[in-house]
Amino acid sequence: MAVVHFESFAAAARQLHVVPSVVAKRIAQLENEVGVTLFERTTRTMKITNDGLRLAAKARVLIEQFDELVEDVQRDKGQLEGNIRLMLPTTLSMLHLDRVVAEFLAQHEKISIEAVLADRSASPIESGFDVMISGRTAHYDGVAQIPLAPIHVVLCASKAYLAKHPPIRHPSDLAEHACLVFSPYGPSWTFESKKGTLYVDVTPRLTADDNKTLCIGVEKGLGVALLPYYSAQAALESGEVVTLLDDYPTPERWYNAYVPKRKLKHARIEALCETMREALHRLPKPPQLSE
Repeated sequence: MAVVHFESFAAAARQLHVVPSVVAKRIAQLENEVGVTLFERTTRTMKITNDGLRLAAKARVLIEQFDELVEDVQRDKGQLEGNIRLMLPTTLSMLHLDRVVAEFLAQHEKISIEAVLADRSASPIESGFDVMISGRTAHYDGVAQIPLAPIHVVLCASKAYLAKHPPIRHPSDLAEHACLVFSPYGPSWTFESKKGTLYVDVTPRLTADDNKTLCIGVEKGLGVALLPYYSAQAALESGEVVTLLDDYPTPERWYNAYVPKRKLKHARIEALCETMREALHRLPKPPQLSE
């Protein structure tokens, strides 16, 4: 099934932590056992055969049933064990969640975790992850979206930048300013007002897919950015960066756990998601929300 997923002996071997020759030997043994060719190989390509596709479809069901059986036994023993492949946002993990992962492993000695820090949107099924934590809104076939905690976003800029540019009193003023844009959300920013939702198309001075880069840009006076509070907190507390348009909040966004539906009931997955939920609710909040 690893070879089917990665379409490569070498990639499957890396995933399984063995050498490619072991994977090739096991595939050959399986072909000999079932009496059909599962993959057509050349020196450059490999393609699954129709017989291989039929076997893979049935094997997938059997593997899922076996995983459920093992999880039931572990749950009955009151133990959590097994491996979890976990994708985390880079900045959020480095500032807060890296310690959470370590503490989770310390509490559950029979669990192992492969953590990957990445700021991209990808189906955990296609990427081979058991859990993906993300603040981006996405929908994937066969994947459950589990809300964990709200994202507290602030609009901010440095005092140095504001001293050299026109005042920002309304979201529409942003169209005349240099803006630092989080690429997954794009240059169309949304705000809430007493009269309804406001949309502003901003001009990017800097576009990045991680908030740490944008926060540094704000501190350097490059422009205005929408940042999660946890990312901007230190800069705001220094007094050199301030929030803007507090009366025009952005629409509510959430951190979510994306989990393949067939793994939702796995005890170790449920435990990790609950741990992440608790950790994300402990993230620092803007002062007006902490009072």
